Parts: sequence; structure tokens; C-alpha cells
Amino acid sequence: MNKELLFKNLRIVNDFPRVGIHFRDLTTLFKDAECYNEILDEMYELYKDKGITKIVGVESRGFVMAAALAGKLGCGLVLARKPGKLPADVIKEEFEKEYGTDTIEIHTDSITHDDVVLIHDDLLATGGTAKATYNIVSKFNPSKIFVNFIIEITDEGLKGRDLFKGIEVTTLLTT
Repeated sequence: MNKELLFKNLRIVNDFPRVGIHFRDLTTLFKDAECYNEILDEMYELYKDKGITKIVGVESRGFVMAAALAGKLGCGLVLARKPGKLPADVIKEEFEKEYGTDTIEIHTDSITHDDVVLIHDDLLATGGTAKATYNIVSKFNPSKIFVNFIIEITDEGLKGRDLFKGIEVTTLLTT
């Protein structure tokens, strides 16, 4: 994987969404075809032999690569959404964020116990959203769950990975 290419094209926006945050803007990677395909190809190589049957894309930037990878792997796509976005019955999980609480939801008919599930989000920082998604997926009792992020932030004292002890987590880039 060409990490240099990805880091060179990754935009960092200081003080967004609030002072002191160094926001990693992955849209600059998505808009560049070479970067986009580099990410997709690397994720494909990681998961092509894992028997993935469903990818859960986490709202909203997680949808981008989850959808592309589902197409390349030939598996289903499940959306993990904020409240009120899914039209049928849902399983929901509330979680703590650094500035309050939030909720994530998945349709109740999305996953079966026979599924091998990959949860994908763009970025691992505090890990709250991804862990809540993992907790929901676990309630379906699938045969296996993997978790993947494009970027993991560790250089700001963030320890989101600690929420996933004993769970196979992969990241493409670490800052």
C-alpha cells in the first residue's frame, strides 16, 4: 500500500469541529481516483479470503468504502444509521461521545447467525460509534465479526482501539 500517497492527499483541518481538534478529512482521499482505488484495493486484499457475507457501513463516511468493498467482494451491505433514518424495525444502541450521547441503529432483518460481518468506518478516534455498532451486530450472533477503519488516530492520546480487546481490528493508516 502506498501510505505516502494517502498521507500526502489527506487534508487535516485544525480546530474543526471545535478548537483543539485536528480533523482528518478523508474526502480528499475519496475525490482522488488513485487514492480511492488504493484504499479499496488494500481493503479487498485484507478481506477477500475471510468469507465476508455482509459489510456494515457506519454513517456516514463509512458508507463510501463499505459500499465499494461490498461490490468488489460480492457481499451484502448493511447501513448503521443515526436515529430516524431507517424506515423499518431497528435495533439501537446509545453510546457516550466526548460531548454528549448519541444513538446508532440497524434494521432488525439485516444480519443472520450465518453471516460473517465486516464493520467499516472511516476513522477510529474515541471508538464510541464503532463500538456501539459492534454491540448491535453482536446481538445478531453472526458467525464472525471483523472491524476495519481507514485511519486510526493515536497521536492525540486517543485510545479507541482499547474498546475492541479480543476483536480483530485493522486500520490502513495510523496517525
